Amino acid sequence: MSVSEKVAYLRGLMEGLDLDENSKEAKLFSAIVDTLDEVASDMSDLEEDLADLNDYVEELDEDLGDVEEFVYDDDDCCCCDDDCDCDCCCDDDDNCIEVTCPACNEDICVDIDDIDDDGHVECPCCGETLEFEIEDDDADEDSDDE
Repeated sequence: MSVSEKVAYLRGLMEGLDLDENSKEAKLFSAIVDTLDEVASDMSDLEEDLADLNDYVEELDEDLGDVEEFVYDDDDCCCCDDDCDCDCCCDDDDNCIEVTCPACNEDICVDIDDIDDDGHVECPCCGETLEFEIEDDDADEDSDDE
C-alpha cells in the first residue's frame, strides 16, 4: 500500500468516527490527515524526480563510457598523442629505437639521448625502469684501427 493510499485510509477512518466538525479533536485529526496528504503528495513528486534523475544518470554513464573508450583507446600510442605504431615517432629520428617494454608489453620508442649514463630509461607507458647496454661506436673504431 502506498503512502497516499494509507493517508486516504486514515481519512476514511477519521470520517467514520462521526466527530463533530467543530470539536477540537476533529480539527486536530483533520489537520494531521491534511498534513500527511501533503507529505504523501511531495513524496510522490520526489519519487518521479528521482526516477527522472536515475534515467539521466544512466544516460550520462553510457556517454561517459563512450568518451572513456575514445580517450583511453588501446590503439593510442603511449609515447605520443597520435594513433600509431610508433612509426611516426621514429621515421625521422635515427637516435630512436623501438623496443617492447617487458613490464607492460607496449611497443615504445626510446630516444638514445634520453638514456642516462648507466643505461636506464623509464617506460613512458608504465614507468618501469628499462636497462640498455650502450656501446661506444668511436671506441670500437679506435680498437679496430690499432
